[in-house]
Amino acid sequence: MLRSTQRLLTTHIGSLPRPEDLRELLLARDQGQPYDQNAFSQRVKSAVADVVDRQVAAGLDVVADGEMGKNSFVNYVRDRLSGFEAVNPEPYPGPPEAFPGYAQTQLAQMPFNSAARGTPPLNVGPIAWKRRDEVDADIANLKAALQGKPVTEAFMTAVSPGQVLFTVPTRYYASDEEYLYALAEVLKDEYRAIVEAGFILQVDSPDSPMMRNRQLWNVPWEEYRRHLALRLDALNYALKGLPEDRIRFHVCWGNFEGPHQNDVALADIVDLVLAVNAGAYSIEGANHRHAHEWEVWEERRLPEGKILIPGVIDTVSNFVDHPRLVAQRLIRYAQLVGRENLIAAPDCGFGTFAFRPQRVHPEIMWAKFEAMVEGARIASQELWP
Repeated sequence: MLRSTQRLLTTHIGSLPRPEDLRELLLARDQGQPYDQNAFSQRVKSAVADVVDRQVAAGLDVVADGEMGKNSFVNYVRDRLSGFEAVNPEPYPGPPEAFPGYAQTQLAQMPFNSAARGTPPLNVGPIAWKRRDEVDADIANLKAALQGKPVTEAFMTAVSPGQVLFTVPTRYYASDEEYLYALAEVLKDEYRAIVEAGFILQVDSPDSPMMRNRQLWNVPWEEYRRHLALRLDALNYALKGLPEDRIRFHVCWGNFEGPHQNDVALADIVDLVLAVNAGAYSIEGANHRHAHEWEVWEERRLPEGKILIPGVIDTVSNFVDHPRLVAQRLIRYAQLVGRENLIAAPDCGFGTFAFRPQRVHPEIMWAKFEAMVEGARIASQELWP
């Protein structure tokens, strides 16, 4: 994984908005409606080429395919793996709402049965590959899109076993541990394929902090920590044998605009996050709830040889972040972890679920990327005088 040796590099977190005609094809597939497989494959390929061009034009250094062929960063397992044929009747569990009036207004805007949410999977059988070729197609599409492009590096995303457990319950496996390792045993093939193709592997694990609020809010703190350690142990099992410097690990507290008043503090889980066998750690750092957590790195030393990829622009508002603010954030992080150990990024993806209305309009998203690139340029001038 390349480091910021002469200037601060920039990247993003993977998912980007899909073109409308591709969204329609993805939705037809998700809903089990007829669609043209060849047309779908060709449109994914052209969408990847287009989105790579846009990333290059915005000035991003480390680019991706935008997850153009996936309906979401996690529910794609339903399309590619067996065992997820059923529909989860209660896909959004959680504790009693702290702000029930607000929750009702949100529910009215997007009811649980909305097609915009996609079909929530449920595990009801043994997990195995049924469309392993789609991983190969993703790799081929990104390789083709990169031909002749002036990019520093490229990455591809894949879901963590813990994130699948978080959003996709099992009715087949006898325990969380059995389910996690069954997932790890299959997902490791996707991880290895991405790395062997020459790309950086980004493993997405929002569940790491989020499950405290949505699944394990009513258990003792030590039990939550035990569950988190179990999930990350399963991930490390799936990553075994892969070079750490080809892996980056992404955690966040949920890519949605909401109160977030009960989010777990980064300081309380950072030791477990850093225990993942990765060369870089992508962690939110720009939104209103977590922008202060640069302070964690005053007390916690980034391990030798590792890279921090903090969020320096937010992904849930249509404010275009000011480049000077981006630069200030990056300089502060650089002073704590070292300029060569830093890569600039957004908090999360901008197209987490293909079917949902975009919180940030694509036009503004590209402006936010350009502001981030400019902020990294300003910070680099100060860090490499």
